[in-house]
Amino acid sequence: MREISSTCPYCGVGCGVTVSVDDSSSGLKDKLLVLASETHPANFGRLCSKGSALGETLDQTRAKTSARTKVGSKEWSRVTHPTIDGELADWGQATSAIADKIQHSIDTHGAESVAFYLSGQLLTEDYYVANKLMKGFIGTANVDTNSRLCMSSAVAAYKRAFGGDVVPCSYEDLEEAELIILIGSNAAWTHPVLYQRMVSAKQANPDMRVVLIDPRRTVTEDLADLHLQLAPSSDGYLFQGLLNFIINSSALDNGYVEKFTEGFEAAKESVARYSIKEVAVKTSLSESDITTFYEWFAETRKTVSFYSQGINQSATGTDKCNAIINCHLASGKMGYPGAGPFSITGQPNAMGGREVGGLSNQLAAHMDFSAQDTDRVQRFWQSPSIASQPGLKAVELFDAIGEGKIKVLWIMATNPAVSLPNSAQVRAALEKCPTVIVSDVCHTDTSHYADIVLPAKSWSEKDGTVTNSERRISRQRAFRKAPEVAKPDWWALKEVAHKLGFQEYFDYASARHVFVEHAKLSGFENGGTRGFDISGLAALSSTEYDELAPIQWPVTASSPNGMERMFEDGVFFTDSRRARFVISTPVMVDHSAAQFTLNTGRIRDQWHTMTRTGTAPSLTGHDEIPFVEIHPDDAAEYKLEHDQFARVYNQFGDYVAQVKHSSDISRRQLFSPIHWTDQFATNGVVSHVVSPEVDPVSGQPESKASAVSIESYDCAVWARVLSAEPISREGWRYWAKYKTSQGFGYVLGTDEEHDWADWATSQNGQAGEIAHFMNPLRKSETLILSVDDTQMLAVHVHKKASELPSAAWLNNAFSNTALPDVLRGESGDADKLICSCFATTEQTIRASIEAGSANVEELAGALGCGSKCGSCRPELKRLLAI
Repeated sequence: MREISSTCPYCGVGCGVTVSVDDSSSGLKDKLLVLASETHPANFGRLCSKGSALGETLDQTRAKTSARTKVGSKEWSRVTHPTIDGELADWGQATSAIADKIQHSIDTHGAESVAFYLSGQLLTEDYYVANKLMKGFIGTANVDTNSRLCMSSAVAAYKRAFGGDVVPCSYEDLEEAELIILIGSNAAWTHPVLYQRMVSAKQANPDMRVVLIDPRRTVTEDLADLHLQLAPSSDGYLFQGLLNFIINSSALDNGYVEKFTEGFEAAKESVARYSIKEVAVKTSLSESDITTFYEWFAETRKTVSFYSQGINQSATGTDKCNAIINCHLASGKMGYPGAGPFSITGQPNAMGGREVGGLSNQLAAHMDFSAQDTDRVQRFWQSPSIASQPGLKAVELFDAIGEGKIKVLWIMATNPAVSLPNSAQVRAALEKCPTVIVSDVCHTDTSHYADIVLPAKSWSEKDGTVTNSERRISRQRAFRKAPEVAKPDWWALKEVAHKLGFQEYFDYASARHVFVEHAKLSGFENGGTRGFDISGLAALSSTEYDELAPIQWPVTASSPNGMERMFEDGVFFTDSRRARFVISTPVMVDHSAAQFTLNTGRIRDQWHTMTRTGTAPSLTGHDEIPFVEIHPDDAAEYKLEHDQFARVYNQFGDYVAQVKHSSDISRRQLFSPIHWTDQFATNGVVSHVVSPEVDPVSGQPESKASAVSIESYDCAVWARVLSAEPISREGWRYWAKYKTSQGFGYVLGTDEEHDWADWATSQNGQAGEIAHFMNPLRKSETLILSVDDTQMLAVHVHKKASELPSAAWLNNAFSNTALPDVLRGESGDADKLICSCFATTEQTIRASIEAGSANVEELAGALGCGSKCGSCRPELKRLLAI
């Protein structure tokens, strides 16, 4: 047994994991155990539900793709061979074809006709080679990343204020703080390990205060002393008012402002009209709650503003981020423990992508497109033709593809057919593009449009580095041999570069060779003028790279062990070396004429477009199928029952989801998660209705406030199915699929008559015994198909979707020998999985509470729930409070 230290591949927290590998197991079925690293400074032994289930996802990435599997298959499958136009090819043929397509496009239409679309799932080494090839050798900056959808507004704001994309804080600041402001963040689900660190800090310091600013009431509210449930997109007004309050109180740090900043007078004038009364009108908050928040900020020296997608994903996201930063500058809450504006990234290597110039308006090593920077990078790379101006940002890039301006598009480790706004238009653009290349681990909705598909290595097979939200570089180490001919992305890019004639400039033998070049460039002609500098790592030997411990940049000769916190000396990276106040202009999205405003986000146990988490049974039970939350009063007005289905639509498109009544959102608002794709549900892609409106500075889309309408979506008959084997998705009007420990779960809708016994037998493919139970009171029927006393398929049928049993109930029926008692019972119909780690359902928890469990610790002792990753603890507290 050997142990490998690596890094979790999910969110931007960057948790360390320890993988125990049993090499005595042969072939692809290595025995593996993935646990939290006890020593990694990001998590110190903690993992969330997704990280805890990493071991479950590994066998899924070994699933083989047969030779008959074509690009665009709607079923999940591993990409194990390069393909060209759906036919198997080898790597030489595929990379030659890519190089030929790129060269022909350049010769015919110019370099601007070629584009890359990258991902925060890539390792830094992959990202670096892609940017070097495109910006330095193909000669265009048309290379952007899905991080544009995640944190580009935060990047733009940091650059405007500090002169560089430099996050000033560390995770320790969350534990040092006396006031934490969670802005547009459901950290309990999106960054659970940091949330648990905040919980522990608050327990250790009862005087710590937490303010949650969010139009939804989420489980993160459990930590909050004050929840400001403001109107959607009104955050900017709240912080303009806070700056005005600071200026007119003793909280203004005149010494800090005069010594370390510029632009204060203009900022002061711009917020003068934002009284507490005016802010209350704009935000729909009470004056007393606003006053309480402002006073807490003013009187608390150690204050951290912790902000995420609720701020970034806005048509005015950059201004909102700068409004937050302005408040920290005016009060001097910067550069010491427990203070600062802290943007938290959503992807494992969004920060690493920023380091290498992953965004189209950046050059590598935090340089831009000034004449001085382009000359510096070109000389370092010795490149023949470097891009001299920014390229197209994500949304405008796909607009250009639809307009026929982009002829060759290479997509790596991302699924824009699902994640980009107005995704029907994105799909039309992909269909139109002459050459689409997709590098990925598995087939996705996007690979349906690919002309060339390349098999990438998965998380467990890749070797390189990632950088988390606190600037900490960690090693991701391979611990399994890749199947078939899968290759790292940097290698595929290198091979294409060679065939374009750039062999001597891309002479990389390993990920280490790429990393040390990246490190050298970061220090090249730097002299302290750029915040990102890891030149202290530029001479790493193979052994030193292999053994590299987590370290926060900058890493230089003067800071060989990295730097925990930035701007402690008050020196910034602007020309004047002072921080800038930036005048922000709050704008609210006007949806007064719309039925509803749609907010989108993530759920606890799923990740992005489910290519990994959707294969893990323990992660699909909490929320199995697409859903839309609606306030009960709105649901009553529109005659939408809880658990029935609805169609959400606007001028861009539509999606179908199960209705969930929720008082956690305000009237005239809806909420849906972003995760489902065509591989998991019929018309479940939420981005079909997300507006393509973007922030004018950052180019980040407005994903939190789309104007939509909603209506009932009905089928004549609905069924919930549990099957040991996959069933056909053909012939159903509605179809949703999820993985279970017994096999596969489905929710099906049809307008056709079915003989369900015949259907069950046909799906199994072999004769068996059918147990058939009718419930005339509920007007439902349930069938269990067994073969040789082994239950193979269970079906529960009803004319109303809202009357279908829960997945937990059907799972119980599928595995219970006392079938008549289970199937005739009704008490379990509404059961719901709460704890993924221990598969504990709501009814089990309620029973334990009735038996005397009085707190989370007692529930954990009795049932295990809440004792592992901790992600379910807020829900446990809600059940205890009922």
